Amino acid sequence: MDREPDQDVRAGLVLGAHWGFLAFFIGIGGYHLANLLIAVFFSGHFGGFDQLELHDVGPLLLVAFVPNLLLGLGPLIGSKLWGLGLRVEFGTMSLRDIKVGLACGGFALLAGYLSNLVLIAVYGTERASENPLTDFSSELGGSRLWLVLAALIVVLAAPLTEELLVRGALWSALDRYKIPQWVTLVLTAIVFAHLHGEPTRTIALFAQGIMIGLARYFTGNVSASVVAHAANNLPPALLLLGGN
Repeated sequence: MDREPDQDVRAGLVLGAHWGFLAFFIGIGGYHLANLLIAVFFSGHFGGFDQLELHDVGPLLLVAFVPNLLLGLGPLIGSKLWGLGLRVEFGTMSLRDIKVGLACGGFALLAGYLSNLVLIAVYGTERASENPLTDFSSELGGSRLWLVLAALIVVLAAPLTEELLVRGALWSALDRYKIPQWVTLVLTAIVFAHLHGEPTRTIALFAQGIMIGLARYFTGNVSASVVAHAANNLPPALLLLGGN
């Protein structure tokens, strides 16, 4: 169902004026704090364990996704405590959002593929083909249940939390200060690439961030960028399932 015309304006003003940047820094802070705590915990307790002694590594490896899920904490807190709720602040999804999102997601996949060709030329086949999901899949072995759960996180949860933070809270906060839309598009793509922490894939992630951000740019709706992000993540998730 399409939103009323004034709802977009209302949502953008409320979010950008009152708590957009605060929500962004809460999400980023939660992300880095969780990464730090996980690193400390595992270095202190599992530094010398033998993986073969661990009967089910699925629950432990899925902990790696917790920081990513916490990225949506800031927008969630902001919308509940200082805003008018997620539906009003970020809007609902329309058919147009889905169509634009799928198109931008397809272009994001293309941008990633073309960027990877550049990476292969610069870093060589071995480093350019490095993918955290590949390592993750091999660690899980034949555990289909954990692979399915991981794939759902990659396709559904991660796009939602990352988009609420980057193309939601940060984008709307920048709008508040009259930053040109194309500058906001570039800045959010840079943040998107940085969040993934994959230096050799920075160019590809930036290019994909631009394509995903265009969904928000053309529709003014975070839901469209969530669809684009999910579409972009779908093939890697299917590869994750098909790897075992």
